[in-house]
Amino acid sequence: MKRTMKYPGAICALIILTAFAGCQKITSDQPLNDRTVATAQAVAGLDMTAAERAMMQDELASARDAYRGLRRLHLANGERPALVFDPLMVAPDLKVGAGMPGLEPQWSPAPVLSRPDDLDNLAFYTVGQLGTLIRTRQVSCEELTRLCLDRLRRFDPHLHCVVTLTEEHALDRARELDAMLDRGEYLGPLHGIPYGAKDLLAVRGNRTTWGAEPYRDQMIDEDAAVIRKLDEAGAVLVAKLTLGALAMGDVWFGGKTRNPWNPDQGSSGSSAGPASAVSAGLVPFAIGTETWGSIVSPCTRCGVTGLRPTFGRVSKTGAMALSWTMDKIGPIARTVEDCALVFDAIRGPDPTDPSAVDMPFPYDPFRDVRKLRVGYLKSEFDLDYPWHDLHAQALDDLREAGFELIPIVLPDSAALGCNVYDLAIILSAEAGAAFQDLVLSNRDDELVAQDADAWPNIFRAAQFIPAVEYVQALRARVRLMRLMDDLFRKVDVYVTPSWQGANLLITNLTGQPQVVVPCGFKTENSPHSISFVGGLYNEATVLEVARAYQMATGWEREHPEGF
Repeated sequence: MKRTMKYPGAICALIILTAFAGCQKITSDQPLNDRTVATAQAVAGLDMTAAERAMMQDELASARDAYRGLRRLHLANGERPALVFDPLMVAPDLKVGAGMPGLEPQWSPAPVLSRPDDLDNLAFYTVGQLGTLIRTRQVSCEELTRLCLDRLRRFDPHLHCVVTLTEEHALDRARELDAMLDRGEYLGPLHGIPYGAKDLLAVRGNRTTWGAEPYRDQMIDEDAAVIRKLDEAGAVLVAKLTLGALAMGDVWFGGKTRNPWNPDQGSSGSSAGPASAVSAGLVPFAIGTETWGSIVSPCTRCGVTGLRPTFGRVSKTGAMALSWTMDKIGPIARTVEDCALVFDAIRGPDPTDPSAVDMPFPYDPFRDVRKLRVGYLKSEFDLDYPWHDLHAQALDDLREAGFELIPIVLPDSAALGCNVYDLAIILSAEAGAAFQDLVLSNRDDELVAQDADAWPNIFRAAQFIPAVEYVQALRARVRLMRLMDDLFRKVDVYVTPSWQGANLLITNLTGQPQVVVPCGFKTENSPHSISFVGGLYNEATVLEVARAYQMATGWEREHPEGF
């Protein structure tokens, strides 16, 4: 489908004229008059007199000329706006209390392990276990890298989770890491550990497709900051993994990424390939991203563990921008402690990303977390929904583990003053700006999904969001942040069904960290999850509580048959 005219712009609901005045089509060169401005006024839901509309016409015409000038810039996706979101803007006192400066994270003791007779048995070992085998020289970095490359090659035809194998570079790097061990040089717990990265992270010398047909041959001549940090930590990139096109869902230009528990079902997304590959034991961990559910959802579907860090904890340089104020990068792995190990390697400031901050991470698996104030969203757990029994059992498991759970409620419409979903226009507006060139060039028609809920339609509709309403939504967001700050002065962590209610949108807007963990099966091949949400920059505490749940239940040790 081709469109004869498209009118993006900052306050475009007042000047975008895509309606019909009588039977006459409005074109981009048509002078503004009362009829066209009145039509745009109706789109914006405004009430103005004819005299007011007449007075505005010169201003609107000048603005339209300015929009045309801005469009001629053809801004690249990686060019940031002069806008930096700070989750702590409503609670500056938490900059001191967010962690314990000077303390480094602690790790569980290294397990005592022996090399298995069949190396394929390593597929579902944890990062910590694999690290022990490498450090004790029972398994070489090259052997483990070859194992993952072989499994990716073997099972990708069934799962459609791989965009690009980085085989040559991976094997060269693995041999280099083995040579370092020969010299007594050890980079830490990720030394020699293979991993996969969601293919919206740039890797020099490889395609970065963003999962979308218009970008399937795109080459970006840089390594994303998170890729650089993992390389410095000794991890080995073996594959660029799939994502739903432009970070929505599990459908990409090569097909639909599958759930290893039920290959007839999609993996969910948009971190589709990372969750699928970890679930099937193709890589020990992967890097995903989330703007609104893209780590939580596929981890739930595929039965793996994920961490969505606080906004700004991990640099986004070299990552596709969808929403400059909501995008976050985090690990997907088998266990909470695996996520903590990876997070420790990728967190921290970056001079090329003004939102990336330096905050402590005093993770301590030995800390007694039973005395923490742990809340639960009682109204969400009380609802009648298909996974109610699983979630009720999860609460019982937490109580049996020694937690005294405190019922809490999230900020609602009455407290906020509007429906929280009204604030979703922040994501729509920023995504529409990030991909305005795609819309103007009509290349949005090349995306596979073209239904009303897919990106092409959302990007087009976003061009009509007035700048004034976007700013108002940002102001309402600050009100929401204050309400969540009040909540986290009463609890340290809360537990929630991963998908019930408005939690996902609220916490992605406020920037809170969330850990998603498996909590059982509705049917034999249908895993589900619960989530733990923490205070800003308090990943340590939320990971510790989530780890205590995993230690009490063991659901993270389950894996799909046939892999």
